[in-house]
Amino acid sequence: MPNDCISYQKSGYFSPLMNDYLDQNPKLQSLYNRFPTLENFEAQIAEKQTNFNNSHRTSLVSALQKQYAGIEISHLTQQNIESLKVNNTFTITTGHQLNLFSGPLYFLYKIISVINLTTELKVKYPAYNFVPVYWMATEDHDFEEINYFNFKGKKFRWNAESTGPVGRLSTEGLADFFEIYQQELGSSTNAEKLKKLFQDTYLNHDNLADATRYLANALFGSHGLVIIDADDADLKRNFIPYIKEELLQQTAHKKVLETNENLKDYFIQVNPREINLFYIEDNLRERIVYDPDSHRDGKYTVNNTKIEFSETEILALAESNPEKFSPNVIMRPLYQEVILPNLCYIGGGGEIAYWLELKSFFDAVKISFPILLVRNSVLLASEKQLKKADKLNLSWSDLFSKQVDLVKNKVLILSEIDIDLSLLKAQLQKQFDILNEITTKTDPSFAGAVKAQEIKQIKGLEKLEKRLLKAEKIKLKDTLTRITDLQNELFPNQSLQERQANFSEFYIESGEHLITKLIERLQPLEQRFDIIRL
Repeated sequence: MPNDCISYQKSGYFSPLMNDYLDQNPKLQSLYNRFPTLENFEAQIAEKQTNFNNSHRTSLVSALQKQYAGIEISHLTQQNIESLKVNNTFTITTGHQLNLFSGPLYFLYKIISVINLTTELKVKYPAYNFVPVYWMATEDHDFEEINYFNFKGKKFRWNAESTGPVGRLSTEGLADFFEIYQQELGSSTNAEKLKKLFQDTYLNHDNLADATRYLANALFGSHGLVIIDADDADLKRNFIPYIKEELLQQTAHKKVLETNENLKDYFIQVNPREINLFYIEDNLRERIVYDPDSHRDGKYTVNNTKIEFSETEILALAESNPEKFSPNVIMRPLYQEVILPNLCYIGGGGEIAYWLELKSFFDAVKISFPILLVRNSVLLASEKQLKKADKLNLSWSDLFSKQVDLVKNKVLILSEIDIDLSLLKAQLQKQFDILNEITTKTDPSFAGAVKAQEIKQIKGLEKLEKRLLKAEKIKLKDTLTRITDLQNELFPNQSLQERQANFSEFYIESGEHLITKLIERLQPLEQRFDIIRL
C-alpha cells in the first residue's frame, strides 16, 4: 500500500475557497464563528447554552417521537431523543438529499463524521450529551438530482415525476425498479441482505421521507443516529418569527449580498433571492415573490401560479399554517439552528462554501452560527488494488493527479532516455539572448528576423519533445495501461469514487464490515483523505 497520505488541500478536488478555509486564511475569519478544533467546542457550547431557546426542546422531542412511531429503534437512539429534553444536550448535524438507496458513497461519510464527532466530544466534555443528527432534505423539489444511483458503472434510474417536496413523493413504481436492480446483485449472502434492505425500505413505505428514515435507521440506528424530517407543522411554529422577518425585511438578501461582495475573488456557491422562501403543497414548491406593483394590493405572489397574498394575508398564513412555507438554501440553515440545540454542521465542500456566506445574516437575526466542519472523505481500495499500486510504484499523490499529468510524469520517470528538452531550450534561449543583444547595435529590421527564428526553433524543440513523449508512450503502453486502468478503478469517470459509486457496490464484498471499518477509521477533525483497505 502506498505509504503517503494526502491532505484535502493537496488532493486537487477542493475549491480555492475551501483550501483557504482549511488553511485558516485570515481573510476568511469574519465568515465563520470558530474553526473546528476539539478545544473550540467549549466556547461554542457556552454560546449555544446562552442563545438557544430551550422551550423549543419540547416540540423537537415531540416531533421526533411522532416521526419514529412504528419504527423499531435502538436503545441508544431512543436515549438520544429523550436526552434532547435536557438543557445540557447538544446536536451535531449533517444534512443530505433523499437520494435513492442513499445515492453516492459520501452519504455514509457524512453520517459517520457526525457519529464519530459526538463520540470524541463526549470524551472531551463528559458533562454534556452530544446527539448525532441526520437532517433529511425532505422539502427539496429537484427530483432529477436524487432519482438514481450508480452500481458498478451502471446508472439505475427511477422513472417517475415529481413537482413538489420529494419527501412526500409516493414510492409507487419502485417495485419495478427493484426487479431490474436485484438482477445485478447476484445471489451471495450480502446480495440477499441488500435485496431485503431495499424491499423493506422502499416497498414497505408509502413515501420517500419514511423510506429514507427507515434506510438511515437500518444502517446507523445502532450508533444512536437521530433522523429528523423538518417538513413538520409543529417544528415550523418555532420558525414563524423568522418567516415573518424574511417576508417583511428581507434581511437575508441584504446581508448575504454584502458577504458575497467580500467573496468576489472566489466562486459564489449560492446567490440570495429577495425572499428566500418557497410556498409548498403536496405537488407544489414554488418561490414566493415580492411584487409591490401587483394588482389588488397583492404584494406577494407564488411563482408560476395564480396564487397571491396581500401582506396581511401572507402574515396570517404564516401564523396559522407555517408548514406552507419552505426555506430555501439560504434560509434552511437558519431553520436548522433555530429548532436544534446544534453546535456544528458537517457537510461537503460545496455546502460549507454556502454556509460561509451566512454568518452576517445569522448575526443580524441573533442566532448562534455553528462550527463548520468539512466531512470525512474516503477512498476505498481492495487488497488487490493496493498491491497493484505498490508494484507500479504509485503514490497517492500520483493516483489523485489528473490522468494526463499522471501519464506524462510516469513516462518521464520510466523512459530510458531524457524526454524533457528543457535544458536544450534553455541553451537555445541563451544563444538568442546574445543575438537579441546584437540587434540593439545594428539595423532594427534584423530584430524581427531574430525573433522569428527564436519562435520557430523553440517551437521546433517543443514539437520534438511531444513526438518523443508520444513515442515513449507507445513503447511503455503496457505499463501505462495498467496505471490508467488502476486509476480508473479508483476514480471512476476520473472523479472521486465517493461522488460516483453507491455503498451497495462495496457492501456486496464487505457486508456489515464496511460500516464498522469506516466508523473505526474515520476521524472527523483530521483534514485528510482516508485511504481504507477493504
